Amino acid sequence: MSDAVTRMEMPAVPSAAVTPRSGDYTGILPSQKILEMLASGEIKAILRGADRDQVQPASIDLRLGEFAYPVDTSFLPGKGVRVLEKMRQLDERFDDFKIDLRNGAVLEKGRIYVIPLMEGIDLRSEVAAFANPKSSTGRLDILTRLIADEATVFDQVSEGYKGELYIEVAPRSFSIVVKTGTRLNQLRFRRTRGVAPKPITAADWQKLLDEGQVINALDRDKGLRSLKTGELPFTVDLVGSGAEGNLIGYRAKRHVTRIDLERRDYDPLDFWEPIRFRKSSSLILDPDEFYILMTKEAIAVPPEYAAEMLPYDTRAGEFRVHYAGFFDPGFGWNANTNKAGSSRGVLEVRSHEVPFLLEHGQKVGWLRYERMAARPEMLYGQDSSSNYQGQSLKLAKQFRPFNVAE
Repeated sequence: MSDAVTRMEMPAVPSAAVTPRSGDYTGILPSQKILEMLASGEIKAILRGADRDQVQPASIDLRLGEFAYPVDTSFLPGKGVRVLEKMRQLDERFDDFKIDLRNGAVLEKGRIYVIPLMEGIDLRSEVAAFANPKSSTGRLDILTRLIADEATVFDQVSEGYKGELYIEVAPRSFSIVVKTGTRLNQLRFRRTRGVAPKPITAADWQKLLDEGQVINALDRDKGLRSLKTGELPFTVDLVGSGAEGNLIGYRAKRHVTRIDLERRDYDPLDFWEPIRFRKSSSLILDPDEFYILMTKEAIAVPPEYAAEMLPYDTRAGEFRVHYAGFFDPGFGWNANTNKAGSSRGVLEVRSHEVPFLLEHGQKVGWLRYERMAARPEMLYGQDSSSNYQGQSLKLAKQFRPFNVAE
């Protein structure tokens, strides 16, 4: 079964369904504009029509195509070179060993695959795009990166790009079963030229903090300070509280069976070792082990904003703190109070090279907020497909809820 349960073609979006605007504002494009782009062909659905639930408040989910190509090395095609041309340069027989995904197939951990996506794009000259893994992808320790033809960087598509898109997939902790239509990453669009909205000023940002719109007021009052406009620091919880009791995280087990991404009933204990608070409010990260932890703070994204987790500054320690970096408008947002609710940020953590001692309350990352070009007509958490609204310490949706008493 898929996330959507059933799949339907995306209908054309009549112009009357789109909220009238007085100008084309810069910023992250909202759900209604993405629907327009699907209707106009700026986003092209290949093989079959788009699925209704692909469109998120500030992004679109991308779907795997029919074949996966095992490769020996990660790569970027570079200026003047298409992705498939580069693959042929690296291995002239690459097409002979492709894996058919139409009925499902296993992608083995420790291997790298390049997969054409079912979406292509025909961007306007003032629109750029950038990608990130979906939340469940990151929580399963699957490294994904978007590749475009002639790309010199991953996960970014320049203004005016016209062409197909590809995804690099590298399962790290678990082998996975995927099929045509599986969604592992998502794409956001940013209008870079047009009517500029009011920037986030220092006064605007302080108001968001003071009113508890981006961080729960109780957490704000505990001394966490945002030193840069539009950037919210967050810290790690290694004590546990509330429904989690003394449960503070999970560590991936090494020798387990493959995970079918369509399933929703796996026993967490078959794949994860629970980590509980003992006497010390610290945790030693073992090299190359994968951990799921959570933030101390309850965080939120107001409807007029989108947020992205910034790459971790390795000067503070040799560990990676996330894969999935998009936070949609409405995440953690309480519409009744217009303030942050109870949603924690879930952290995907991997140490590198040497053991690293992580302390309770240690700053481990930042969220960067950016204005939307318009308020989205849908918000995260408004329907049942928002898997992580109100979350605390939560594994990927493929696992049954964990009984903290176990």
